[in-house]
Formats: sequence, C-alpha cells, structure tokens
Amino acid sequence: MRILSTRNVRAIDALARRDRARDPAVVRKSARIIGDIRRDGDAAVARWERRLGHAAAAPFLVSPRELRAGWDATPPAIRRAIRLAIRNIRRVAERQVPRPFTLAVQPGVQIQQRVQSLSRVGCYVPGGRYPLPSTLLMTVVPARTAGVAEVVVACPNPAPAVLCAALEAGATSVLRIGGAQAVAALAYGTETIAPVDKIVGPGNAWVAAAKDLVSSDCAIDFHAGPSEIVVCSDRGRPDWIAADLLAQAEHDPAARAMLVTSRMSLARRVAKEVARQAPLSGIARVALARNGAIVVASSPREAIDLVNRLAPEHLVCDRPGDVHAFRTAGTVFVGRWSAQASGDYCTGSNHVLPTGGAGRFRGGLSSADFVRVFTVQTLSARGLRAIAPSVVALATAEGLTSHANSIRIRL
Repeated sequence: MRILSTRNVRAIDALARRDRARDPAVVRKSARIIGDIRRDGDAAVARWERRLGHAAAAPFLVSPRELRAGWDATPPAIRRAIRLAIRNIRRVAERQVPRPFTLAVQPGVQIQQRVQSLSRVGCYVPGGRYPLPSTLLMTVVPARTAGVAEVVVACPNPAPAVLCAALEAGATSVLRIGGAQAVAALAYGTETIAPVDKIVGPGNAWVAAAKDLVSSDCAIDFHAGPSEIVVCSDRGRPDWIAADLLAQAEHDPAARAMLVTSRMSLARRVAKEVARQAPLSGIARVALARNGAIVVASSPREAIDLVNRLAPEHLVCDRPGDVHAFRTAGTVFVGRWSAQASGDYCTGSNHVLPTGGAGRFRGGLSSADFVRVFTVQTLSARGLRAIAPSVVALATAEGLTSHANSIRIRL
C-alpha cells in the first residue's frame, strides 16, 4: 500500500473526492431496461434475464418447496449463525422504531405524531461473486421489525444459505431476478410482481443506476457506491489493522481501504503486514492497489479532522476517548477487539451503510427507514382564536390573502 503524508495536498484531495458520476453507458442501458419492463412487464424481465446470462424465466417466484430445500441444504452451524444474527439485529431494530406521541402545544392546539409502517418493501440481495445471506438479514429483519406486512426479496442467484435466511427472517416472498430489471419490476410492478413502496439493499453499478432512475417514483434507501473502511490508529496491532483493511477490500475491486495515523513507524509496519497477508492475486489485492492508502498525519488531531473529511462508510478507531470527535462515519467500531467484519454479521447493527461521503448526513439502514412518520393536527375554537392573529400576520406578510381569509372567516 502507498504511504502518503497530509502535506501531499493533491493526493489527500483526491482521496477525499469521490467520483459520484455514474458510467453513462450503464445509466443509458439501465434506463432502457426500466423502460422495457414498464412497457412489457414479465416478458421484458425474462428477456433481460436471459440476455444478461441469468437462468431465471417466468414465473420468477421461488416456491415454498425451493425455500425449504435451501433450508435443508444449509449446514446446521450456518443456521445457528443466522438465528443469532437475526436475534441481535431485531434487538437493535426494536429500539430504532420512532415512537408516536401526542403533544398539547398550547391550550386548544394538539399535535400527534403517528408512525405507520410501509405496506410493501423490496430488499435487493446481490448474487454475484458470493452468496450474501447477511445482506438479506440486514434488510428483511428491520423491515419486519418495523411492521412491514410484505417484504419481497430479489436475488439473481439465491444460494441455499440465502433461501434459509429468507425463511428464518420472515421474508414473504423471494424473486429469482437481479440487476436493473429487478429494480424496475419492484418499483413499477409487472403482471405477477406487485410494486413496492421502497427498495433497499446494495448492488452493482447496474442496480445503483437503476435505483437512482426510479427514485422519483419509488423510495430508495440511499445512493450506494463501493464499500469503504478507514482505520484511525496510532497504537493498534499492525497485523490486525492489515487484516481489517484486507477484509473490506475483498468486497469489490473498487472498494476503498485506508489507514490514517500520526505515526510513520505504524504506517510502515502496516504496509509490510498488508503485503505479507495479501493474496498474490484477487479482488482484495486489486482494490488495495487502486484505492488503498496509508496517510500519515502531523498529529492525532489532524488525523481526526481528515477522517471527518473522508466521511467513511466504516471507521475503526482504537481510542474510546476519541469516538465523540468523529462526526461523519456511517458506523464506528471502537477498540482493537471491535473487528469491522463482526458488524457485517452478528453485532446487531446494520451493515447497509452510506458510502461516498453520505455519512455526513445519515447513518446506516434501520427500522426507521421502513415507517412513515406523519402528524395529525387538531385545533379547538379556543386554540384557533389564540394563534389566529399570528397566522394572519404571517400570511399577510407573504401576500397570501386567501390564507389569511380562511382564518378570519372562522372567527
């Protein structure tokens, strides 16, 4: 891994600057796929599945018998791990659901906050390089915990462990489709697939582009990019830090893995450990060569400031006292025993997280993403009379005379 100094302003600026632009060719083709599916429904889904090398053909729904076969084919140890993950994810999700309330703002003016679960959501689970039952759990369990009645999973090649996770997590159906065609089918519906209120879950460039394109018609979780990790450490174990960086880098050749430290000696030792632990070839090695870096700051304070500028998806810091200084990460792992990979599976916190700097304004997926929070306003005659002068004054200041009149006419 390359070692950089924060004095190298151009290199640091390049690390902090993400290219959020989609590949125009991917966007154009995704738009074409979406248009075809809006027009031709199931036939277009099947056509694109065949064209893109997937095996699915209508009907796309995985049968209960197939789900059970997937459960049977999953080793008992993995079933137990899935149940542990579900239990922990559910415990966290239960605390994340927004709470309703009723508030008397002043005599005669009452505001209620109501919390209503979405009716139907779609959870996208990638099915490419690796089977990802953990992603199914991280999307389905919070949705079910929030009270969503119908949770539909779309996965192009659902492995037995994914089908087992779907059964254990309470998914109501599994569709054997993927890519932009799955996003389009979930967003707009077909003859056999009902449209959803929201689509969540990570995916490749095609999925990301399609989610962007449908987001004006169907809610999405966030605009996802390649996975990211930053380790901020001055005294961590070099072999453990290197292992964390490699673990994240194996997700994707475009993944970003960085160490930020104020100690050059640690930077050099971690670089040697990465070289020692890294496979001779493979995704992790490619990702680290393209997007990996070790940055040496002039002080611990500068290191923290740089991390806040990077706003990484995952942050690992080894000093508990520093945790409150970090303001922008998607999720933070504190202390050397808090391995980032543990959060991918079993801590209960969600691994669907903001990338590309989006940690500046939101955290990871939660049960709160599957509810609609709205207000109910009730005024009595006394309440309206009490606030009427202020309402009329503000409406008049804005030149909205009919607004003001709708108040006066009641008095």
